[in-house]
Amino acid sequence: MAGKDAKRNPAKNKPAKKSSAKRSRIGAVFYWGLVVALWGGIGLSGLIFYYALDMPDTDGLWSVSRSPEVRVYARDDAALSQRGRNNGAPLRYDDLPSHLVQAVVAIEDRRFFSHYGLDPRGLARAMFANLRAGRFVQGGSTLTQQLAKNVFLTPDRTFKRKVQELLLAFWMEARLSKQEIMALYFNRVYFGAGAYGVQAAAQTYFARPAQELTLPEAAILAGLLKAPSRYAPTRDPEAAVLRARQVLKAMTQTGYLAQAQADNITFEALRVSRQNGASAHYAVDWALEQLPGFIGRPRSDIDVITTIDPAMQQAAENALNAVLTRDGAARAAGQAAVVVMTPDGAVRAIVGGRSYAKSQFNRAVQANRQPGSAFKPLVYLAGLESGLSPDQQFTDAPFSVEDWTPRNYSEVYEGEVTMARALAKSLNTVAVQVSEQAGRARVIEIARRLGITSRLRPHPSIALGSFEVSLLELTAAYAHFANGGYQTFPYIINAAITKSGTILYERTAPAPPRVIAAGDVAAMNNMLMRTIEDGTGRRAAISGQMLAGKTGTSQNWRDAWFVGYSGALVVGVWVGNDDGAPMNKVTGSGLPAQIWRQFMTTQPAQTSLPGLGNGAGGETGLLDWILGN
Repeated sequence: MAGKDAKRNPAKNKPAKKSSAKRSRIGAVFYWGLVVALWGGIGLSGLIFYYALDMPDTDGLWSVSRSPEVRVYARDDAALSQRGRNNGAPLRYDDLPSHLVQAVVAIEDRRFFSHYGLDPRGLARAMFANLRAGRFVQGGSTLTQQLAKNVFLTPDRTFKRKVQELLLAFWMEARLSKQEIMALYFNRVYFGAGAYGVQAAAQTYFARPAQELTLPEAAILAGLLKAPSRYAPTRDPEAAVLRARQVLKAMTQTGYLAQAQADNITFEALRVSRQNGASAHYAVDWALEQLPGFIGRPRSDIDVITTIDPAMQQAAENALNAVLTRDGAARAAGQAAVVVMTPDGAVRAIVGGRSYAKSQFNRAVQANRQPGSAFKPLVYLAGLESGLSPDQQFTDAPFSVEDWTPRNYSEVYEGEVTMARALAKSLNTVAVQVSEQAGRARVIEIARRLGITSRLRPHPSIALGSFEVSLLELTAAYAHFANGGYQTFPYIINAAITKSGTILYERTAPAPPRVIAAGDVAAMNNMLMRTIEDGTGRRAAISGQMLAGKTGTSQNWRDAWFVGYSGALVVGVWVGNDDGAPMNKVTGSGLPAQIWRQFMTTQPAQTSLPGLGNGAGGETGLLDWILGN
């Protein structure tokens, strides 16, 4: 028996050994896990302490500072826009309408009155929503954290900034009451349109004090906090109302509003103030982008006087929208842009798209697209400067250069034609022949001389505008033909003046150098007039007026252009789609020429061009006019 027991004992002892080894491993994992956690906690504490040493000064918590205000005016002193920080008078918590406070708490921080600066539930909810959506759709910051960021920190998304934001939130929660934090928040938060603080926002959007805001107006303002530029009622009323309805839904979910009350709220009677909204939106944006180059960063309130003509601006907007509303959908043309300038480069109007409210992207300035045949005048100028003449004969027929074969748009070839007729009819084969005879390097040099700064390459297709340019720079290039051949650059700012009357910048007009010979200017004007009289630009013709211009269409009808001029105005039009999708066979002689003509019919008739007549449109008269303006 003893032997048997001895034999059995080892088997009985094996589980005990395994159990002991398992406990040993668990103990080791626990031990080292504890060590790592301890040192990790020490490291994190040290990092937090280090960030705490670099905390911003909190002495300015109660001061509401004010940055410079910029007021933008048209050339006739009509107000166009007011930009910059617009602060209203600071409000106490008791001054705030209860429905405004409830709307903001419901949509931004539902547990504001119960948490201590950090809301773990809200943070977890936001993380879950972001993971489920696969992108950032919700933020977990409390109102206290938002206030800390807005007052003391930069908007950088860094770990350091987040730690400091949380520490400042805890500090404010310990030092201030919830009512004081809420009042500070409403006095500091940005509502868009230059309005900092709810008092400024109420005046900006509804022309009334914050104390008198209705529930629909309060819902609109609360909805702005997520994205002021996207939900501003002055830019996109539909988006603002949809967002406000989300605010009302949040108020019902938190018990601030009964469902029956929410169902009865309408926004039809809402009246949005337009007194501070900009006119000539795209033009104002471009002017303010140029401003730092002349005066640096503004440190006091200033007035900016621009070259914009309100009547021309309105006429350009009307022409663009009328033509696209009538024919845009049928022709699959979603966007357009217009630039209007004088021959000396003074920009009178910029329309950067169909709706500034829906898109602030300025297609007249920021978009680079292929100009197609609208670039050919620069090619033909190169031909003239290389010794060719408008009567020079060319053979319009298929040919190849460097294994590339240019073809006419119509696939029809005319045989022997003059250079002037080839430009008027926009014959591609002849344009390439002119470019090859003049030299591609000369074409590029002329483009640079006339202000084209976009990337150009010496490929044979440069003759057909295969690279990309902006509407602004191409229109300015044509201005050299309209002003008699003198160098010009587009400009929009005439002066910048402080409120006290100090002139920070005032444009001077030194005598511009000649960059195109007088004879070549006359020849180009003559040829480009033929384009409108009996060429591809016939739809832009206006009876009794001396006009010149050129159409352009890029491959697969992705871009359509018309740039034309009189003795007093140069106007460029582009039509296309933002995503580069092909249009329904829209060419430069179609929608762009129609927009151009509709705008030009609103302007005084012109009967002369430099080199082709006498008077204000003649070469000498025009130069005198340029120097005098």
